[in-house]
Amino acid sequence: MTPDAATVDLVCAACDRPLEIGRVVASYMGQTFPVDLPRCPVCGFVYVSEELASGKMLKVEQALEDK
Repeated sequence: MTPDAATVDLVCAACDRPLEIGRVVASYMGQTFPVDLPRCPVCGFVYVSEELASGKMLKVEQALEDK
């Protein structure tokens, strides 16, 4: 999963630092998935766009729940 170009301009509200694309580990129902997402280099806040959450992530969640 890769973020779209619009995420380049995101800034962390807590740290006032630009978010950088970095590897994070997402987990759901005991399964973990390494993904590259925009994250704050200071506090670690991870940004998940609505498009990603309601698209690819939702499909993965539904597939895991069907097992």
